[in-house]
Amino acid sequence: MKFDRTSLLLYAVTDRTWLKGRSLADAVEEAVKAGVTFLQLREKELDFKSFFELACEIKRITDKYKIPFIINDNVDVAVACGADGVHVGQNDMKATDVRKIIGRDKILGISVQTAEQAVKAEKEGADYIGVGSVFPTSTKPDAKPLSPAILKEICKAVKIPVVAIGGINKDNAISLARSGIDGVAVVSAIFAQDDITSAVKELRRILNKVVSYEV
Repeated sequence: MKFDRTSLLLYAVTDRTWLKGRSLADAVEEAVKAGVTFLQLREKELDFKSFFELACEIKRITDKYKIPFIINDNVDVAVACGADGVHVGQNDMKATDVRKIIGRDKILGISVQTAEQAVKAEKEGADYIGVGSVFPTSTKPDAKPLSPAILKEICKAVKIPVVAIGGINKDNAISLARSGIDGVAVVSAIFAQDDITSAVKELRRILNKVVSYEV
C-alpha cells in the first residue's frame, strides 16, 4: 500500500444505507476496481465484533487492489483489523492520543472547518485533513457549507494534503478547481448509484481537471 497526496484523489466513504440490499464488500470491490484511490469504512451503529468482521472483509479487498484503507473514528477496530489508519473528527478522540495508539507508520486524517483547526491538526501529526462540508449534504444535514474562500485559505495554511468532503457529486465537483485540494471524499456519489463503475469513472474524469499535483 502506497500513500501520498495522489492517493487521495477519489476518496470513498462507505454507507450501507444506499446499497439496496447489496453487500458492502461487493459494492466496495466494484468501486475500487473502477478507480477509487482511498477507502474509509464508516460505521456508527455496529458493535465491535460486527464492525471488526466487516473491516477485515473490506481490508482484504483494499489489500488486493493496493489502496489505503482507514477506519472512521473507531481506533480499536482499526488496530484490531490492521487498517492503514484512522480518521477522526473535531469531537472524537484527540489527534495526539490517536497517534500514540496507532504509531507513526499509520495514516491519521482529521476533519476541520477552519484554517486554525487545520494548522493545529498538522502540528498534532495529521497526515491529511478533510475539509467540509463544502456543499449541503444529507449525510450531515446540520453542517453549514463552507465558503470557497475558506476552503482556499485552509489549503494555503497547511503543507499536508487536503480533501474536500460534503455533498460532492459529478455535477458540482468541477467548481472545486483551483481551490488547492488534493482530492474529494464522496459517499452517495458512488454508493447510491445504480452503476457504480460508471459513476467512479466519471468522477475520475472530472477530478483530473479539478486536481493538479506538483510532483
